[in-house]
Parts: sequence; structure tokens; C-alpha cells
Amino acid sequence: MKRNLSLRATPSPFSTKVTLYEATDAVESVRRSKRLKVSAEHCPEYPELSEVAEQSASSRKATERSDPGRTSVKTESVAGTPRDTLPGRPKPKRVTSPRTQKPIPTALETPHPAPPRWRETYDTIKRMRLHIVAPVDTMGCDQAQLREADPRNQRYSTLVSLMLSSQTKDEVTDAAVAKLREAVGGTLSVDAILQADESVIAEAICKVGFWRRKTQYIKQAAQKLRDEFDSDVPKTVDELCSLPGVGPKMAFLTLQVAWKLNAGIGVDVHVHRITNRLGWHKPPSKTPEETRLNLQSWLPLELHPEINHLLVGFGQTICTPVAPKCDQCELSDGLCPSARKVAKASSSKPGSKKVTIFASGPDTGAGPKIEVALEEEEHKIALESTSATRRTPPEQLKLVKIEGTSP
Repeated sequence: MKRNLSLRATPSPFSTKVTLYEATDAVESVRRSKRLKVSAEHCPEYPELSEVAEQSASSRKATERSDPGRTSVKTESVAGTPRDTLPGRPKPKRVTSPRTQKPIPTALETPHPAPPRWRETYDTIKRMRLHIVAPVDTMGCDQAQLREADPRNQRYSTLVSLMLSSQTKDEVTDAAVAKLREAVGGTLSVDAILQADESVIAEAICKVGFWRRKTQYIKQAAQKLRDEFDSDVPKTVDELCSLPGVGPKMAFLTLQVAWKLNAGIGVDVHVHRITNRLGWHKPPSKTPEETRLNLQSWLPLELHPEINHLLVGFGQTICTPVAPKCDQCELSDGLCPSARKVAKASSSKPGSKKVTIFASGPDTGAGPKIEVALEEEEHKIALESTSATRRTPPEQLKLVKIEGTSP
């Protein structure tokens, strides 16, 4: 069925060149909608969204009160923001279990074999040490306890000395212990450290390596000693290693010096370096702990307390980290595989001449004197090296004496 439509033309409000047409009569659609029209009286009533949120929150609180261990379910607020992330609400902290400390190993599953000729090497070092006074002999950790009368303070002084000794020379450690004792009142005890301010401790030990960190360690260790060990030094390795700033080396040496207990070998950089130079580890050990376990596999038990003191003094005087004095060491005659072969080549050859050279400044005429013993054919090299070292031009060097040795 066709119907005539009447249209009405109206100018466009946006452009004068455009004309809009619209029907004058409302026309009913021929196709009917298939949607059902339901009256409002048949529709169920639903609660508002805000009421649902409030009911959910009240039920969650009731559940938490009845069963605190039950995991709570996050509910959405009316605005769609999770309730746990609302501003002003603190985030819940994660509860973590305390970290358990692993026990210090005392032996290898497969023992390291004893190196050949180790006894001869050990006895040779011991014989050389009889004629050497090293810093560890007069300023080691065993000297700190001698200035205390109370046995408990003697043990604590030993522990503090070892805590300060890491990455520090014995001379500096000994001076720091003495200054710390004076700063806290003349007696080095747990109570004196706890009563002292951190700034006082820091000023006393500021010459040692990592003194800021060690200041905190000393304070924290003293607090733990008072709370858990009746202000005394523990008697086991694991208990000592539970103290802040205390490692296996310090623990073993503390037991040996403070309690006279032979629990293991204290391995520091000297023991680690020298035993590797001697070829006592196959393959070479990479850490002090690996060195300790290797040595404890074969070294007799009665030598454990003394090997640290023996090798530390040997490493401070003869087997130094840089430029070891192999020419003064008896091990260079076939007992040390790392001995420098040119160590004894510095003696003059027959027919050579000893040249003494003086270097003077250009203005004063008197400056630092340099004496160099060298072979005659190395005379020119010595002049150049001396000039570069003292920053003195070659023309300022004066040859003053040439004397012959053996013809």
C-alpha cells in the first residue's frame, strides 16, 4: 500500500546552500517490533548497587571476626575501586618466616689428599719463623685480652679485635682496640659498648677498614650477646657466626684464643695465598672456606691452632702479596713451586763493577741521594730509570764513584 508523503523544506542552520526536507505527517512503520512489551507491575524489584556493597562489607567483617584465619575476599566499592586500595588504608604486610642460618661445614665429603713433602715445608717455615718477629706476634688478636682482668672481658676483647681486623693491618687494629677501650671508660666489655654512643665508637675505630659498618656490627653484636648469651662470648662456631659481622675465620680464631678450643682452622688472606703458592690445593682453592676444608682434610689436628699464626707472620714478612722475598726464603730450594727463579740473580758477576749514582736538584745542588748497584752493561738503563723516577733531567746526574768488585 502506497501512501503520499508531504515534505516540508527548511534551510540548513549550518549552510545556506543546503536545504533540509522533513515529513509533515508522522508515518507508522509497516514492520512491527518482535519485542514483548512488559508492564512495570510484572518486573521484580532489585536493590540498589550501593546497598549490595554495604551488605557485602558487613558480611565480610562478620566472617573475619568469626574466623580470623580465613582469607578475605576483596569487595568492590560503589565507584569500582577495590577496598584494599582505597586511599588512607595501609597495605597489609607480608609475614615472612625467619631465615634459618646454615651450619658451618666442618669436613669435605671427599677428603683432599695430603700434598707431597708438606711436613718438610711446614717445618722449614716454622724454623724460619723462629728468627722473625712479625706484626701478628706483637699486635695480633691474642694480645687484646692481655689488657683486661675479667676473663669475660678478655674473651670479648678478642672477639672485638677480630671483628676489626678484616681488611685491616695488625698495627691499625691494635691501635683501634686500644683507642676504643679508652673511649668507653678503660674496660672493653659488652655493657660499656652498649652504653657508649655510636659516634664515640666510630671515632675510636675510624682508621680501620669499613669502620662505619663495623661500628654498627659491634653495637648489634653486643646487644645480641647480652640478650642471648649472658654478655659472654659463645662457645660454638654456629653461635659465633650468628653475630653480625662475624664469619667462620673470626669464629674459629675466637674459639682458639678465647676458649682454647680446637674447632677448626682460621683461614685469612695470608693462609689462603701461601698454601696456594705452595701447591697444597689441587685444583687451586678459590675461597678461604675451600682452603679451610682442604687443609682440615689432611693436616694433623694438633697443628690446626698454630697454622694461622705461623703463616700470617710468614706472609707479613717473607711471602708477601706483592714482590715476595724469595731470595730470603729457604723454600725456594725446591720446596715452593711458585718461587721466582730470578730471585738470587742479583749478585754481581766476576769482573762487574758497582756503580754509585747521585741525583742532585738543579738549584740547590743537594737533593735526594740514590744508590743503585747494577752490572756495568746496565749502567745506561739505570740512569734513565733514575731520571724518570726522580723527575731529574739526565744531564743533572753526576757519576761520582766507580769501584771494582772481584777481578
